[in-house]
Amino acid sequence: MKPDKKTLVPPILMITVGAGWLLTTLGIEPEIDWIWTLTLAVAGVMTFAVGGLDKVTMVVGPFFIVASCLSVLRQTDRLQPNVEVPVIVIVAGLLLLIARSPAVPMPSWILDDAQGSKPPADSDRK
Repeated sequence: MKPDKKTLVPPILMITVGAGWLLTTLGIEPEIDWIWTLTLAVAGVMTFAVGGLDKVTMVVGPFFIVASCLSVLRQTDRLQPNVEVPVIVIVAGLLLLIARSPAVPMPSWILDDAQGSKPPADSDRK
């Protein structure tokens, strides 16, 4: 039996929060809120680790990773919030557009639900 990938989430998030806390405590780039920034980045990476690549993770994963990068730029005064927010909206739109591609598969959980709710075929009714 294959271990459930979802059990990776709590320990990896704990490690991430601890690492962010440590970076903040040690004063490494003190203007950056490391807990927030690392949690965003890890949430993006974990989306792919747990969910694989599909139409949902193709939007959610990169969105969190980009948000993490933009957060660092904003916190280090290289990007103003009035620029960060529109950029994030544009990125979300681009990711949604990319996810529409037939090359990006549907999530298996959507396919499973669709197959499970299908009415029985005529041959099954007899």
